[in-house]
Amino acid sequence: MGEEILINFTPMETRVAVIENGMPQEIYVERVKRRGIVGNIYKGKVVRVLPGMQAAFVDIGLERAAFIHVDEVVDQGLPAEERHSVSIAQVLREGQSLLVQVTKDPIGTKGARLTTHLSIPSRYLVLMPGSSHIGVSQRIEDPEERERLRALIQKLTESDQAEDEDASASYGFILRTVAERVSSAELGSDIQFLRRLWSSIQARIAKVTAPAAVYEDLPLNMRALRDMAHAGVERIRIDSRETFQKAIDFSRSLVPEIEEKLEYYPGERPIFDLFNVEEEIQKALGRKVELKSGGYLIFDQTEAMTTVDVNTGGFVGHRNLEETIFKTNLEAATAIGRQLRLRNLGGIIIIDFIDMEDVDHQRQVLRTLERVLEKDYAKCKVTGVSELGLVEMTRKRTRESLEQVLCEPCPQCEGRGSIRTPETVCYEIFREILRQHRAYDTDAYLVLANQRVVDYLMDDASDHVAELEVFIGKPIRFQIEPMYNPENFDVVLR
Repeated sequence: MGEEILINFTPMETRVAVIENGMPQEIYVERVKRRGIVGNIYKGKVVRVLPGMQAAFVDIGLERAAFIHVDEVVDQGLPAEERHSVSIAQVLREGQSLLVQVTKDPIGTKGARLTTHLSIPSRYLVLMPGSSHIGVSQRIEDPEERERLRALIQKLTESDQAEDEDASASYGFILRTVAERVSSAELGSDIQFLRRLWSSIQARIAKVTAPAAVYEDLPLNMRALRDMAHAGVERIRIDSRETFQKAIDFSRSLVPEIEEKLEYYPGERPIFDLFNVEEEIQKALGRKVELKSGGYLIFDQTEAMTTVDVNTGGFVGHRNLEETIFKTNLEAATAIGRQLRLRNLGGIIIIDFIDMEDVDHQRQVLRTLERVLEKDYAKCKVTGVSELGLVEMTRKRTRESLEQVLCEPCPQCEGRGSIRTPETVCYEIFREILRQHRAYDTDAYLVLANQRVVDYLMDDASDHVAELEVFIGKPIRFQIEPMYNPENFDVVLR
């Protein structure tokens, strides 16, 4: 069974699911009010240069200033020694206008990340203004095909140059993975499309005053057609008639080979109920992932990194413990690869597989993980097993994870993932009453608290309350406040 793409469209939100072998592998959500800005090009204004960090902050019209490192400003054509010796203060000054592109969305407290090395994608190519480099995607592995594509682009850009002296002198191109086996005519039309697009961007740059957006990437439903609809995709189902019609028009102009794969889905069942996509989204927001063997994974996402813990659970092998551990780790490696794509987790990822004595078992588990990650559209790098037996890896992060898009920190625990027990809150109340007793003169005390805390005070801690009343010589009364969270309380003087 091949791949399928499901597009669920509403005026407020677009969701895309990539299905492989009947299982959701990737889920993307874009909300109209919170559209990602990766790929957008801005005419920005440098607001602060930081020589100590070799970086600068640039105002691109967002709430927070964006961040650019010196490596993203310096000419990539320079020798490495020259590039590393350049100071940010030599290339940027405060108040200067700067043409920049967003490489990472603002995530958490961090502003967007920028580069001056612009790249504009089409179906088969990525245009790089100001460069003369011609590159080929690493995923096209056949050396002959790589050479054919490189020669084709060279020929096409040279013929452009002959017709128009300024046409391609300052253009570079990268051939995308989907360019494998495509014809000269298809590449030629992509080059024409990108040239026209870049000309229109240049015209806008000349008109606007910084900070201003000069180019915005396509919305999610169109990006899915441009970037995800490769040869292995059998069909693309869309549940909105209007979006389906737009997809037909878009494919005719940019990706004609996928038009026959487009399908309007009028079914009564919601499109995301097919292949249990809704259920998978709910699971992907949880910490625990059950494995078929009885083992399970625990995912913890923090600001610095994501950790994955592998546990055997109730799984017992037929032969011995080492076999049980090996089988669980193999299954976990496959599940982790899928979960990283499903949850769109990025940055540093630490995996704590169950300890294995057999070196060959370790190698096989690592190889399984690497093989699963080969299918990932995001660049992944596995550094091997550390001295503590942990597998360290990175996965390129450009957009927010599924959890960051769909969730917010719990207002009760403020993102800690735990709250103080009623017993702990009870002792805090006792300490507050003693503080009040020393500072003020009153006839009685009234404690306002959550139901669970009041129940604990009047039941488990009733003897301690009686002792405290004797000690301070004042009565203590309790009142349940349903709106208080389990950690909130007030001590009122009566």
